[in-house]
Amino acid sequence: MTSPTQEDTTTNGSEPSAESTRPGGFLADTVQELKLVVWPSRQQLFSESIAVILMVSLSAATIAAVSRFFGWASSQVFR
Repeated sequence: MTSPTQEDTTTNGSEPSAESTRPGGFLADTVQELKLVVWPSRQQLFSESIAVILMVSLSAATIAAVSRFFGWASSQVFR
């Protein structure tokens, strides 16, 4: 068993800073965090959007096919 180090016992981030408790602090912190975001390029955004649309369409078609099959099967069983 190891004993906690000084890094483990410090409370960095557990208490709000003076900046984030002021009225405009939340908005300023939000803008600062948004500057750290790595935004996708136009090409990457387009290709990933197409991939999502295709996967959602494929999933919807699969669910519809299974639903129709079970509807047909139940109509054959319960005539």
